[in-house]
Amino acid sequence: MAAAPLKGTELHPHAAAVLGAALPPGGRPSHAYLFGGPAGAGKRAVALAFAAELLAEGAPDPDGARGRVERGSHPDLTWVNPSGAHELLVGDIDTAVVAAAARTPFEARRRVFVIERADTMIEQAANKMLKTLEEPPPFAHLLLLSDRPGEVLPTIASRCQHVRFEALPEDEVVVRLGREGVEPRPARAAARLARGDARLARELATGDGPKLRAAAQRFARAAASAEMATRPWRDLLAQARARADAAVAELDERHAATIELTAKRDRRRAETEHAERSRRLGRRVHTQTLDLELALAGLWYRDLLCIALGAPDLAANVDRATELAADATGRDPGALRRAFELVDDTRQRLPLNVTEELACEALAYRLERALAL
Repeated sequence: MAAAPLKGTELHPHAAAVLGAALPPGGRPSHAYLFGGPAGAGKRAVALAFAAELLAEGAPDPDGARGRVERGSHPDLTWVNPSGAHELLVGDIDTAVVAAAARTPFEARRRVFVIERADTMIEQAANKMLKTLEEPPPFAHLLLLSDRPGEVLPTIASRCQHVRFEALPEDEVVVRLGREGVEPRPARAAARLARGDARLARELATGDGPKLRAAAQRFARAAASAEMATRPWRDLLAQARARADAAVAELDERHAATIELTAKRDRRRAETEHAERSRRLGRRVHTQTLDLELALAGLWYRDLLCIALGAPDLAANVDRATELAADATGRDPGALRRAFELVDDTRQRLPLNVTEELACEALAYRLERALAL
């Protein structure tokens, strides 16, 4: 009887084939894999399921081992996220992966290291990992995850077995959002705006996602109606600050719950490290939120362009058809294309440490000029 496919690979035939052949018993897993594909395609869930199978092999209680992997409490599973605002730093890799990979497992036959956003790894961090990738201990397995596998440093990518993940079909994303109580039209809009990224679609359709969409649309529509004097970009920045503050508050809460368990001699260092992590997290969430809001504003202009060119079925904001039709009336397609390009240009400048409020204000008035009737 053929083994059941690895959980989460049902919509990803390449991943199912590569990882299925490596599953125990009998499989021979590689020392390193690069999971590449769009955000939200399911790479993280599959990495967790694959790690569970690797660590359950030979365990006295395989189901118990799998459960601890799923809860993130298995001692032989290490999960690494970038601590930098935009990068995976040496400190993220050196102790947690390179040093740990040289030590024998605590209880399983293997140790598994999952490294998210591998495309953001700086060269110094990659150099630290090279020896581990070139001469890996027989019990160590590294799973690198990337939404942009083409941007992973060649020295790292060439030493990994590649596992391809496809973007989820739009209808599948809509179904998943429907299970969470999202109405069909907003679910369809979120799926289209996210372009196959199920995680982003959920973010846009639930929680404060609708507020982000609304702020981005107000900004885009203010340019089209020559109302930038109301300074709608301030709402974008306020939303970004609020999300960053919430993320930092959550991190602070977790830190407060653990600091009392830290030895007194180590507390000062722990507080310093926490302060730095908080700063980086706040900056990362703020920047990512502002980028998302600008992306949504750009997609509004793309939708207007689709309507102006006679292709309304291609619009992403399907739950805003009336507003789109009103904004597209009499618009020059060339001006709409220019507006989309202006937003994209500003998004590319944000990681360069430009002053965000000035960048948004400059964009606002450039958009207003571009769209002047």
